[in-house]
Amino acid sequence: MAATSVWFAQRLYKKLYTMNEPPFLWMETFHNSQNLNCHFPQKEDDENSGSGDPPKKKPTRLAIGIEGGFNVEQEQYEEEVKVVLFPDRQEVTSDDLATMPDVVRERVSLAMAGLMSADSVSHTLQVQQWDGEVRAESRHAVELKQLNNGTKIPPSGWRCEVCDLQENLWMNLSDGRVFCGRRYFDGSGGNNHALLHFQQTGHPLAVKLGTITPDGADVYSYDEDDMVLDPKLPEHLSHFGIDMMTMEKTEHTMTELEIAVNQRVGEWEVIQESGATLRPLSGPGLTGMKNLGNSCYLNSVMQVLFTVPDFQSKYVSNIDKIFNEAPSDPTQDFKTQVAKLGYGLLSGEYSKPAPDPGEGSEPSSEPRGDQVGIAARMFKALVGRGHPEFSTNRQQDAQEFLLHFINMVERNCRSGVNPSEAFRFLVEERIVCQQSQKAKYTQRVDYILQLPVPMDQATNTEELQEAERRREEADSSGAPAPAPVRACIPFTACMAALSEPETLTDFWSSAAQAKTTATKTTRFASFPDHMVIQVKKFTFGQDWVPKKLDVSIDVPDTLDLTALRGTGQQPGEELLPEVAPPPLMTPDVEVKAPVLDDSTVSQLCEMGFPLEACRKAVYYTGNTGIDAAMNWVMGHMDDPDFSSPLVLPGTSSAPGTTPTESISEEHLATIVSMGFSRDQATRALRATSNVLERAVDWIFSHLDDLESMEVSEGGRSAAESEGSREPPPGPKVRDGPGKYELFAFISHMGTSTMCGHYVCHIKKDQQWVIFNDQKVCASEKPPKDLGYLYFYRRVTE
Repeated sequence: MAATSVWFAQRLYKKLYTMNEPPFLWMETFHNSQNLNCHFPQKEDDENSGSGDPPKKKPTRLAIGIEGGFNVEQEQYEEEVKVVLFPDRQEVTSDDLATMPDVVRERVSLAMAGLMSADSVSHTLQVQQWDGEVRAESRHAVELKQLNNGTKIPPSGWRCEVCDLQENLWMNLSDGRVFCGRRYFDGSGGNNHALLHFQQTGHPLAVKLGTITPDGADVYSYDEDDMVLDPKLPEHLSHFGIDMMTMEKTEHTMTELEIAVNQRVGEWEVIQESGATLRPLSGPGLTGMKNLGNSCYLNSVMQVLFTVPDFQSKYVSNIDKIFNEAPSDPTQDFKTQVAKLGYGLLSGEYSKPAPDPGEGSEPSSEPRGDQVGIAARMFKALVGRGHPEFSTNRQQDAQEFLLHFINMVERNCRSGVNPSEAFRFLVEERIVCQQSQKAKYTQRVDYILQLPVPMDQATNTEELQEAERRREEADSSGAPAPAPVRACIPFTACMAALSEPETLTDFWSSAAQAKTTATKTTRFASFPDHMVIQVKKFTFGQDWVPKKLDVSIDVPDTLDLTALRGTGQQPGEELLPEVAPPPLMTPDVEVKAPVLDDSTVSQLCEMGFPLEACRKAVYYTGNTGIDAAMNWVMGHMDDPDFSSPLVLPGTSSAPGTTPTESISEEHLATIVSMGFSRDQATRALRATSNVLERAVDWIFSHLDDLESMEVSEGGRSAAESEGSREPPPGPKVRDGPGKYELFAFISHMGTSTMCGHYVCHIKKDQQWVIFNDQKVCASEKPPKDLGYLYFYRRVTE
């Protein structure tokens, strides 16, 4: 008994540490809420707390975790602690614990104390205090020049000078002219006349009329693009006849408007199918996921991935084995957390309707479809750890997250079954030198087919032109903006744009030994079991501001890509000789670190591009300015080494790392344990300034470059392994017919990937199902023409 109990005490800590994220996966193991720290939300009426406490206050401040702001502790819980002995699920009471040997009682007590005192992931990741009302003083305020034009503003009765709008009005503090504010994403707000006035005059500061009180007012700086403080506001207002001490508030401040928007989270008027009465669904594979704060991109991607049989068999079918082999800290184990999430989504045990909002609310006559939902906090914390974007609560690009997750699967499955092989395919690129007519063939690995959107192929061109004409007239006259018109692009036009040859104007030909023009044609060298297609809706405008193309594409239910299969070298076709291009500098020229324009690098970084990519853009364009650097960025975003450190010609290491610099043995051991050789690990660390996370990303982005460096099962180099005489095989890919059927798609609503909302539609048993975070319903009209990521599976004959 003593030995068994000691094992139980040790195993208890390990197992229950995995479950410190109540209450989803382990509800099956601990029936009737028999899990440690199981939380039970207590329903409360909005007007009566039910516990003698004062009623909950509505937020009055755009802040989190401070007085008057949004409360991060919105649910009250009762806590029940039990110890359960496996495999018989025998409950151990305090009396039973007292009869155990001292060593067992002490260890179990310590394990329980450790669990009780440890912060759960939800608490660890909880937002800290944040005050959105803290504003900086405008740099224009102190020395603002005001025109002596005799303008005096009355205390009421204001109108926009252009469109006569009587709300959302802003007075320019330089000339006293009154115009309407910006137009919001949904067409409400103003007509942008205050902004247009700034663009015409350069007068930077404006005050929102109706918010002026003796305590202050809303002041916006168009030049600084933010709400600001004006320490001389009374003086500036007095210049135009406004006495702050006599003014009263008549309009919502911008803070109040933002608070109202934040309180309306969960109202999906803009979501597709929101006008239809959708039938709620529940059961295995029909489990919703909680939105943890802009985590809808993650929810949508994981819902689709766990529809793929490879991910189901890898993580869910083997869940017992994965849990039994989990390390002492399973919160940091990738397989454990993915298996936990997959089981929660597929088992159906957590596909439960959400409780009623409360006694104080009107009962709904229509089914809502909301579920309690799985809160994948541990999973999100693990996959986002160390990543500059996915570790935050900001909205992200679902396509980027899909690739990031596949990258993590690749890292963790080098020695076993790899489910990401379901998406992996080879791309054949054929480049033909136009001077010598000789060809060059290369292959690369990819996981997503990026589909271009040829806007010039729209079938409703005349309607689009007329809509643009009406919009320009409305802008010039100040009239309300007309309803937008969506471009209709044929799917066949997108495929034609994908397959047409690309002209390379700066190609170095090894046959001509000079730069010349070449054509590049891209084809499939293999067809994966599952094909992911990304519609390239997100692009940049002429002002380099990210924008989203509002298009409708008639994406088909079935797809035949057979015609796009590559054929390799053609009979009689001559290949370009394998001759390296001439060096960029002679050996007697000393290589010095480049002198980069820091301002240009900073501007690119502020747009969201990786630092190393920005440094390379500035370097390779010779410090010629932001436009040239941006063009370089846009032309090289798909390069596998886009984010890799800048390596100078004639050197083999990144800045800050020399060939003789000491490499961390711990980092080497980590990379070698993933199946790479020591030489490959050393090369990756040297190329990334000895940073482990970057080195792992680098090595997976340079697999083609590493093929010449042999790899053995034990992670040793060829010199250390007798059986490693032949070069390693290429990347493992599956191949088969190029015929597919659509089974899922992810849609995005919003103006860019940095905002908006994601939902996914998945075809289950010939029925389309919409997964909108916690809401799971039968889809009536799946918007297949408005998707962003499309998932196809191979059709078996």
